Amino acid sequence: MGYPTKVQLIQRKDSEQWYINFPSAIAQAMEFRKAEVVEWVIEDKANLTLHRTAVPPSPVKQKKTKRRL
Repeated sequence: MGYPTKVQLIQRKDSEQWYINFPSAIAQAMEFRKAEVVEWVIEDKANLTLHRTAVPPSPVKQKKTKRRL
């Protein structure tokens, strides 16, 4: 399921800023924090990837199992 979001533009006399806001459900699911630094990566003209430089630990603990030979 996607979350449609509008791209916003604020034009000033000498500059412009583009904004894309995250829906609250996505920000909460990703556990974003205020002032967290992320990096945008342009994959192609259809895909823009957000890369998290510091990933918090997963809340789900995974059990390690021993493999049998």
